[in-house]
This record gives sequence, structure tokens and C-alpha cells, in this order.
Amino acid sequence: MKSNDLSLVYTGVVIEEDDLTLGQLCRACDASADLIISLVEESIVEPQGEDIQLWRFSGTSLRRARFALRLQRDLGVNLAGIAVALDLMEEIETLRAQIEVLGKL
Repeated sequence: MKSNDLSLVYTGVVIEEDDLTLGQLCRACDASADLIISLVEESIVEPQGEDIQLWRFSGTSLRRARFALRLQRDLGVNLAGIAVALDLMEEIETLRAQIEVLGKL
């Protein structure tokens, strides 16, 4: 993703195939690199690439990071709690999708 494409991120349009660097993710989330690294360490977001200089983040990681930071800022939830909340929300989404499919049978 080019730096001039970040305006797409700010307006809420995320193209899943585009990858963000650590710096771009920090700017898109208005967060420090240390905070994003903490999210990675807690498995809240998962970068592609082994070396921190080569990390790339998907649109899903951007959504998860923004939600995590909102939980932390607005509700004071710690990183472990954020990880649990995100896992539960994903489970709810999966169950809702399954219910929708079963409802169409």
C-alpha cells in the first residue's frame, strides 16, 4: 500500500489484499510502534514476515488493532482481556454465519 493510499484506510475502506507496514499501521491506528508490537506479542494482530522490518499487516489486522485500541482507551481493558474479547467476538460472528446458512436450508 502506498502512503498516499492511507486516506482509504482513514475513510474506512480497507482492501484485504493490501498490506500495511508497521509504520503505516501505526499511523492508521494513531498508535506507537511499541503498542502495536505489544498487540503482536499478545497475538491480537498477526503480521506476515519474520523480521520486524519486513512485517506486513492485513486489513483484518487493521480492524483488530483499531478495535483493541478502542477497548483499551474507552474501557481500560488490558491486552489479555482484549485478546479474549476479540476471540469471543470472532466466535459469535462464526456462529451467526452458521445460523444464517442453516436458516436458508
